[in-house]
Amino acid sequence: MLRVVLLMLPLLAGLAHAAPTPISQRPVSLQTSQGELFGTLVAPQSNEAIPVALLIAGSGPTDRDGNNPGGGNNDGLRKLAYALAKHGIASLRYDKRGVAKSQPATPDERNLSVERYVEDAVGWSRQLKADKRFNKLVLIGHSEGALIATLAAPDARADALISIAGSSRPIDQVLREQLSHRLPPKQLAVSMYILDALKAGKTIDNIPDDMQVLFRPAVQPYLISLFQQDPSRAFARLQIPALILQGNHDIQVDVADALMLKEAKPDAELALVEGMNHAMRIVPLDLKAQLASYNNPKLPLARMLTEHITNFIQNIGS
Repeated sequence: MLRVVLLMLPLLAGLAHAAPTPISQRPVSLQTSQGELFGTLVAPQSNEAIPVALLIAGSGPTDRDGNNPGGGNNDGLRKLAYALAKHGIASLRYDKRGVAKSQPATPDERNLSVERYVEDAVGWSRQLKADKRFNKLVLIGHSEGALIATLAAPDARADALISIAGSSRPIDQVLREQLSHRLPPKQLAVSMYILDALKAGKTIDNIPDDMQVLFRPAVQPYLISLFQQDPSRAFARLQIPALILQGNHDIQVDVADALMLKEAKPDAELALVEGMNHAMRIVPLDLKAQLASYNNPKLPLARMLTEHITNFIQNIGS
């Protein structure tokens, strides 16, 4: 009997060692001059200071979990938060102003701008930098959030930045390319006229009904501010470690954009994830499967995505 007990002790010790680290989740908020913003802090239990990531969502009314009523419910950012926590990395994700619980902060989308989004990211960052539980701050931006992260990083005093599916080109150029493949000639000509005006800082009042979703007057001030930004130029100015992550099955942002970001900042790390799409899932290039993945929270995140992120964060400063 004694021999059996002794043999069991190493096994029990191994099971205890493999027990998952407790993870806490709690609501947090940020007071700004334009209202209060709300988010969620996820952190693994630790007796020592640990890294923390600020997760910045992509375009449109995307909430803290990465969900967008017009673009799907896939819980991408929520899943990323818990994947990071399992590797000893805390994270804060938040509802953008005008979205979900942060909607009262800016109820009228006419008052949204890239600059205001950047100010919010800086505000959240400073709040995290003041928290003694954390020793590194990493900004992680997805899609348009990668641009916001890049612009915010210097004032946020971030220690590193991760761009996931971030464009390298001014967004009006991306829209021109996308629309040229999807619209008939007459609609395309109208769209190009509108894009030219917005690029020049001018609003257009009379928008055709079939273009209201993209160019409605209320969203034009935001588009004007967005079109003034050059992602590659901003990325080149970064003085901190950076990781560029891009899936080769992304039907919204091309691998060429990741390569151009790498060219803009040669010391950045670049990782191409085989089979990953814009929703950060492994999905075939079939259009039906692609679109379905945007609205399927049961699909796991691409494993190599989380591996690249956690390895990069754990090696900052080493």
